[in-house]
Amino acid sequence: MSNPQPVSCFAQWLARNAFLFALAAILLPFTASFPAPASAQEVFVPRFSDPKRRPEKPTLGRMTQIRFLTEDDYPPFHFRGPNGLPIGFNVDLARAICEELGVTCTVQVRRFDTLLAALETGAGDAVVASIAITPETRMKADFTDRYYRTPARFAAKKDSQLREISPELIAGKSVAVVAGSAHEAYVRTFFAETAIKSFPDMTAALNALKAGDVELAFGDGIALAFWLNGSDSAGCCNFRGGPYTESRFFGEGVGIAVKTGNDTLLRALNYALYRLWERGVFTDLYLRYFPVGFY
Repeated sequence: MSNPQPVSCFAQWLARNAFLFALAAILLPFTASFPAPASAQEVFVPRFSDPKRRPEKPTLGRMTQIRFLTEDDYPPFHFRGPNGLPIGFNVDLARAICEELGVTCTVQVRRFDTLLAALETGAGDAVVASIAITPETRMKADFTDRYYRTPARFAAKKDSQLREISPELIAGKSVAVVAGSAHEAYVRTFFAETAIKSFPDMTAALNALKAGDVELAFGDGIALAFWLNGSDSAGCCNFRGGPYTESRFFGEGVGIAVKTGNDTLLRALNYALYRLWERGVFTDLYLRYFPVGFY
């Protein structure tokens, strides 16, 4: 793969773009002392596609190249390295797909809001940019099988007596969430008897948990995993319960987008994703960019 030190590049990117969103504020302190990559025994790598599905090897015909489109504002999935070229989990996945299919690969950066339109005009063949599979995006493109999804998780202080999570067990307990988020809506729907405390961003919610002002925090699993294992948390807390993957609140997951009707490429990409999983390549990539478990 092209990026031997994704985390250090990630830290440099965040230092230049700390305004991006709350996730950046959570992840930046952690990258200063990033742990050694975990082994497959330490981090659970979920299989996001149907394990019973066995795509047949496609006939590529005259397909000799795949032009992938991405953007550069969503580390560690896709961002720019020190040389200005795109790197990240999605970018390395795209290159692994091309290698599996025996075709050449290009990766071009565009603004996120132009990516699906670029497929329609033929400016690229596939978009690998963490685009969620939703009814709205399905109207604009076809998608491969899901290759990742981000769960929601609860976190609590390590000395908390709450070892299990259920609506009954945490009734009356204070839960920090980000105001207006899908995570807040989920707690209000399924844990309605809790004392919900809304905060303007995840950093504020997690600071409240660390200070003991709330008993639980609920949010994005990746962001929580990096915070729990970073210096800002000071080792205060850990996961409890979950993971939670209700698609009505947290989406169906992420796939690679292709132009509607491009069935040849879609079959090829699905076959490559299947082969990368079977050969362990996907697991290696996952552990490289996500050495801290969030499932």
